[in-house]
Amino acid sequence: MAKDGSLRKVYKEWTLVGALTALGLPAAIYALQNSLLQISFKNIDSLTFSMLNQTKIFFTAFFTYFILRQKQSIEQIGALFLLIVAAVLLSVGEGSSKGSASGNADQILFYGIIPVLVSSVLSGLASSLCQWASQVKKHSSYLMTIEMSIVGSLCLLASTLKSPDGEAMRQHGFFYGWTPLTLIPVIFNALGGILVGLVTSHAGGVRKGFVIVSALLITALLQFIFDGKPPSLYCLVALPLVVTSISIYQKYPYQVKKKES
Repeated sequence: MAKDGSLRKVYKEWTLVGALTALGLPAAIYALQNSLLQISFKNIDSLTFSMLNQTKIFFTAFFTYFILRQKQSIEQIGALFLLIVAAVLLSVGEGSSKGSASGNADQILFYGIIPVLVSSVLSGLASSLCQWASQVKKHSSYLMTIEMSIVGSLCLLASTLKSPDGEAMRQHGFFYGWTPLTLIPVIFNALGGILVGLVTSHAGGVRKGFVIVSALLITALLQFIFDGKPPSLYCLVALPLVVTSISIYQKYPYQVKKKES
């Protein structure tokens, strides 16, 4: 912000009321979403989690239509439908297969699948609100990232007053259990927040979601490398559906019909 000259302007024009009005609600939603994701992380494997997490694209499209009146073409609606089919196939298939093998189907469903699906709904709503703030309210994407980080951190700190995590931090300290490797996802998430803010500002929340879907292939590869676990049959069937969905969505954007003079 200092480099592009916007820092001085922001310093003169920024107000607490304006920041909270534009980004207070999405920041709180993202904080709740992150808590749900942490619960889900522990109960399903990384590829299943990543694929289910992409249902947020559907909910982003849904909320951007109602909040910003951003329409989708028929082909794009079909692409979103393919994505939902892949998610349903994955959630039902993975949940039943894991449950029959381990006898722990309820834990996978209620602490793995449902939290990530609820977080997808919240992500779609928050992403649409952020798009509204950046495109309608003309909020700087860098400033938006800073404001949401602060508000979200305050929400999470408040939640530690009553949560088990808060009790653990009071007993062992904030950095208990951290290793140098812990810094990798922390730093990547920090950089990702800036990039997501830029993409949301310039390309919109739905396209942001489709770009993130590309990481599914990397997730499958890394899961095989680090865990020695190949993708399940359900993942192998769902992945082509997701890739096809991406291709269709990008190739057939919504076109505003010109009125004949």
